[in-house]
Amino acid sequence: MKIYTRTGDEGMTSLIGGRRVPKHHERIEAYGTIDELISWLGLIRDQNIRENHKKDLLQIQDRLMICASILAADCDDCGRPIPQIEAGDIAFLEERIDAMEETLPSLSSFILPGGHPVVSYTHITRNVCRRAERNAGRLDAGIKHLDRVMSYLNRLSDYLFVLSRKLSSELGADEIPWSPGL
Repeated sequence: MKIYTRTGDEGMTSLIGGRRVPKHHERIEAYGTIDELISWLGLIRDQNIRENHKKDLLQIQDRLMICASILAADCDDCGRPIPQIEAGDIAFLEERIDAMEETLPSLSSFILPGGHPVVSYTHITRNVCRRAERNAGRLDAGIKHLDRVMSYLNRLSDYLFVLSRKLSSELGADEIPWSPGL
């Protein structure tokens, strides 16, 4: 199978199910942003961080592929089953957030991103996740399982914030609290 098909040369692409839409269609924007998010997570996973974080990030990348598939599916019977985000996938993120927060000092103010390149990558990834959530939120509520995608993205942005704090701690980076007029 060739990677190029030439079917998108005039700015159109196909959703799962065959419907042709412009490449700037809101669904393409939504799952394209999730694709970007998956890549940023890969960059974090490629850094010198603990194996347990790498394992979690790999699982998250898999679940985001599922989210993108859900957003790309425009059919009742797509010829093959579209995997789903399950309640356990969201619970997994919540469990990881809770476990990391137990080891971190509580926050009394916002913190400024930075302190170490991997921490900065994680904050950027969190921002891309929030954009993915906003883009998915613009979609028609009639898309099957959109609610689970929205919940997953919302929880993932929380996870990424806490992961950035955990990585700061593990890497010995300073967390700089924000106060107006620093």
